[in-house]
Amino acid sequence: MAHLLEGKNLYKTYREKAKVTQALSDVSFYLDRGEILGIVGESGSGKSTLLKAIAGMLKLDQGSVLYNGKDFTGMTPRQTGAFLQMIFQDANSSFDPRRVMKKSIMESGRGKKDEGRILELVSLVGLEEDLLSRKPSSLSGGQCQRMAIARAFYSDADILLCDEMTSALDVTTQAQVVELLQDLKKDGRLSAVFVSHDIALVSMLCDRIMVMKDGTCVEEGDTLTVIKHPCVDYTKELLESARRQSIQEISE
Repeated sequence: MAHLLEGKNLYKTYREKAKVTQALSDVSFYLDRGEILGIVGESGSGKSTLLKAIAGMLKLDQGSVLYNGKDFTGMTPRQTGAFLQMIFQDANSSFDPRRVMKKSIMESGRGKKDEGRILELVSLVGLEEDLLSRKPSSLSGGQCQRMAIARAFYSDADILLCDEMTSALDVTTQAQVVELLQDLKKDGRLSAVFVSHDIALVSMLCDRIMVMKDGTCVEEGDTLTVIKHPCVDYTKELLESARRQSIQEISE
């Protein structure tokens, strides 16, 4: 049986004047239905480039991306939007500032106009109905992030692509968003690729983890195995850094 989402031998090079950066080098991955794949690594590791390549936001040099076994490499975000939805780090700027939330959510449905479904989703993500009549500037970052999740589900896309979607939020709001995603996962309503620099956060939420460094995958496996028995020094360094951060937060 084909995986829900799969990437095979992906390459991407950025060229700027005399500088050449290998953003992706022979990266492969898969995601099955009802699963969350965590992609973790420091800034510049290639994780966000990988997510944008999946969504069709940039062109790959080599490799293929498949949805239910069918190659969709080279499709644009407008085309991939039928089955993929991206949730960005800065959710506020992903909404049209001139439109109220209800209209922005409805536009993701590609012609579908189901107000009942919108109300259901807004309730699902823990927001009040009256927020639908507001514009992005009048919502908090956490409220916009929840609206972005509701918008993604209204589109009926099979897969969410989450790019550092909690890093701009305060600790309390971050915990609320993670709890929401965990609840959706338990209900079997969520298949997602979750990108983050925070391996502790990824370990709480994801079924499997892929660790990236310098555009390559250096380690991949189920979450418990990677966390308990990391194979490479880089993964061990990320875990140690997360442990030190946790101790510091407790002491403060």
